[in-house]
Amino acid sequence: MNSTSATPRTGTRPGPAVALGLAILCIEGYDLFLLGVVGPTLLNHPDWDVNKSTLGLLGSLTALGMPLGSIAAGWLGDLYGRRIPMVVSLAWLSLSMFLSSVAGDLTLFAATRFLTGVGVGALIPLVTAFVSEAATPSRHSLQVGVTQTGMAFGGIISGIVGRTLLPEWDFHTLFLFGAVPLILVPVVWRVVPAVVRDHAATDVPTAEPGARVPARSASANRLSQLLSPQYRRSTLLFWAATFAGLVIVYGAGTWLPTLMVNSGYDLSSSLEFAIVFNIGAVVGTLGAGLIADRGLLKAATVVSFALAAVAMVTLSSPQPRPVLLLASAVAGFGALGTQALVNIFVAHSHPAHLRGTALGFSLGVGRVGAIVGPSYLAAVAALISSPRAGFYAFVVPALLGAVLIGLLRPARSAATIAQPDAPLAR
Repeated sequence: MNSTSATPRTGTRPGPAVALGLAILCIEGYDLFLLGVVGPTLLNHPDWDVNKSTLGLLGSLTALGMPLGSIAAGWLGDLYGRRIPMVVSLAWLSLSMFLSSVAGDLTLFAATRFLTGVGVGALIPLVTAFVSEAATPSRHSLQVGVTQTGMAFGGIISGIVGRTLLPEWDFHTLFLFGAVPLILVPVVWRVVPAVVRDHAATDVPTAEPGARVPARSASANRLSQLLSPQYRRSTLLFWAATFAGLVIVYGAGTWLPTLMVNSGYDLSSSLEFAIVFNIGAVVGTLGAGLIADRGLLKAATVVSFALAAVAMVTLSSPQPRPVLLLASAVAGFGALGTQALVNIFVAHSHPAHLRGTALGFSLGVGRVGAIVGPSYLAAVAALISSPRAGFYAFVVPALLGAVLIGLLRPARSAATIAQPDAPLAR
């Protein structure tokens, strides 16, 4: 057997890589979706004078920090390896969540949400690239997809914690739990290699820990490679599709519990919908990963965008509770599940030396959608008094995302992902 295909390109076995990536993104998901969980509580805060526009601004500030983290971490990870940027990002995220837990006024709280966004944005491309390089070729999409479900598991945990503790406990306490990622720093240092081995580039042995990755002449300007004729079309489409997907993810993450409260449900019931939303994301992403490994990644991504649109229309109308819970689960798949598929699509479509940068820029530029999403929903809610308007607002980016992905060429197959510089399938 060829050693290149038998040995993970990171030197890390797939099992530990997937487990670590899942744990990190689970903590990220908790930190990210917690704002939506405490949203109804913030709107009733006696001293902070939070309204719908303010809540949307808080969500947008969180997302505003993400492009900085995504682009910087993806680029630094490709140049210097994943380990050090991942350790720094975990420590940053822990500190920012601790600061959120002690923020005494709205201005300080808003500043800590921006800092949290930087940490969240940095970790997603680092984790996705690391697991992508360690994954078994024949199960690449499934293993990366399992990791991506960490975000949804974090959302489930935040919903359960919120439903258990709110409104009796001070909402600040929930943010203190988000400082947990600090305990993973020693694990990251042990499991994540100092450098990325790209077998297609050279047969150079792995550098010692702490050593700088030798620069490749082809990687002197990775952004220019992404915008070269070979990758330009797919790069721009990925950026636009990520924009559309993140409008849904961060809009729903910030607003779904509040929209359900506005539709007549109490806080406890609205958080049940948020929990089911994230359960749907977990189940859907795993199923989509299996489908993607059978060569249907593009089709699965288009269908999941379309399902998000259908689910949001269903949630907007009076339906029996079981139907609404099912629609909430489908919406979760269509939001978080779709973005996980887009990330897998990007990873499949680029060689190892560009993968972190491609993911970083896709998520970084696409984060404009995350910035726009919460405020977009707030603007719709302010202009149109009907609670249905917020749900209909999600339909436009969902349909746009389906069209954009439909314009892409198919990704490389799971079998050829093991060959980092293999051409894209037509």
